[in-house]
Amino acid sequence: MMNSFELRKILAISGSTRQNSINKLILQSLKENYAGVLHVDLYDSINELPHFNPDDLDALPAAVQSFYDAIASADGVIICSPEYVFSMPGVLKNAIEWTVSTILFSDKPLAIIVASSLGEKAFESLDVVMTTLGASMTPDTKLLISGSNSKIDKQSNSLNTEIIADLNHLMNALIGLI
Repeated sequence: MMNSFELRKILAISGSTRQNSINKLILQSLKENYAGVLHVDLYDSINELPHFNPDDLDALPAAVQSFYDAIASADGVIICSPEYVFSMPGVLKNAIEWTVSTILFSDKPLAIIVASSLGEKAFESLDVVMTTLGASMTPDTKLLISGSNSKIDKQSNSLNTEIIADLNHLMNALIGLI
């Protein structure tokens, strides 16, 4: 059991590999805004995971073992992703596929955010997949941000007040699950 002064650890996974993606901006914003309340660890090695191959499950590649360890040691996980061709990005799907034969997400408090032009199909897909893996979610730990590019200030690279309010609601619900 954690001491009351220890911060809960959140693993934040971006489904985008773009350096300046809105998804990374959202996760960085959460890290900064919740410092002192949560320790948010931005997982930035998703593109280093090899293509999923069930034959490799007996001898896991080091990058996959590191990914497993990051999930296992987290009190909760946030996945923030764009939508590519009406689905979640392949790199995120690949990462999740590595966890299918595990219990890493079973009862793990999880928040999902899809920030994209539309995002509905990726949101539905991510919700179904993570529910299937047994992640602990509520409607309040799920957020779809459609038209996301119009909801950031390009000059300051900051989120608008509507997104910030929605993210605070989501984070309070995630903290409640933890």
